[in-house]
Amino acid sequence: MNLIDEIVANHDEMRRLRHDIHRHPELAYEEHRTADIVARELEALGLEVTRGLGQTGVVGTLRNGRGNRAVGLRADMDALAMEELNTFEHASAHPGKMHGCGHDGHTVMLLGAARYLAGNPDFDGTVHFIFQPAEEGAGGAAAMMDDGLFDRFPVESVWGMHNFPTIPVGKFVTRAGPFMACSDTVNVKVNGVGGHGAMPHLARSPVNAACAIIAGLDGFLAQEVDTQHPTTFTVGRIRGGDAINVIPDSVEFAGTMRSFSNAVRDQFEAGLRRIVDGVCASRGITAETTYRRNYPPLVNTAEETSAAAAAAARVVGAENVDANGRPIMGSEDFAFMLQARPGNYIMIGNGDGEHGGCMVHNPHYDFNDVILPIGATYWVELVRGLLPRAGAR
Repeated sequence: MNLIDEIVANHDEMRRLRHDIHRHPELAYEEHRTADIVARELEALGLEVTRGLGQTGVVGTLRNGRGNRAVGLRADMDALAMEELNTFEHASAHPGKMHGCGHDGHTVMLLGAARYLAGNPDFDGTVHFIFQPAEEGAGGAAAMMDDGLFDRFPVESVWGMHNFPTIPVGKFVTRAGPFMACSDTVNVKVNGVGGHGAMPHLARSPVNAACAIIAGLDGFLAQEVDTQHPTTFTVGRIRGGDAINVIPDSVEFAGTMRSFSNAVRDQFEAGLRRIVDGVCASRGITAETTYRRNYPPLVNTAEETSAAAAAAARVVGAENVDANGRPIMGSEDFAFMLQARPGNYIMIGNGDGEHGGCMVHNPHYDFNDVILPIGATYWVELVRGLLPRAGAR
């Protein structure tokens, strides 16, 4: 690996900072302590610091040379609303909150790159270091953009990175085109007619109707959505009834739809409403259907993906970079930024063994500190490739 010596020498400090942030997780739009740390670190480096975009977002700006080109590098800061089951010293001190996705590591890797570039500004142009709140389902990227992120900090491209357990340390994965799926929410409340379980003919069971709707959606995905467009719908919650011999008045179910295609989103929503209305009409009952579009598919642009892969290859070797990785059904609100600017989102290996291999959103997960200098070096190499000084490679 071709890591930057100065960043490697700062590894212990990066680890200490990462553990501190991990121990004090903050949920969406509550990242006040984390934002304070980020702002303090950036100001100590001499960067221009702007706070308050998307409520708790922070942007640090570093300029060098005479070039008018600018790029944005983004890290997320928020934690998850889940209980941590780890027992190590830096485990969460706040019950019900946990850095279960590695945003603590993302924040520190970007700070590590900012520290190096501030002291070794071997680029020509402007780098905006974007520290985003509320990635975990609350749309912090869109919130920062609504507050004028790209108007106040214009960039020609924007870049993101996420750790990924099961990918070995020292490897990167990305791809041009759709890389991560949309995340849409389905909520259906079926309104029937309650009654005695022994006399169903005097009632209209919303339970049976809900089951028929769910089965109909499974058939819809299998028979009507083009198999060349991977799509999944998962019911994660169903509620209705209190007693086994009582037909309830209503049943509510909710789930998530994932796809890499906006056209499929349109098709699925139309199919959902048709199936719900058809099943209910055949039973003489009604339903209330809500389809909420949360995060769009994350789509990397081709030229920027080549640049990201090249930067990663300079760090870990071309043989350790998969630039045509498989699409991932998870979602990411960095997709909003990629709708506004060209750019790339890349996965950095968090480990595939006992340490670093536990999947994100697991109560035993922890970011692998070994990769902190790898990620920070990647950011530096990316800036060097995007904003080279005259005569530089």
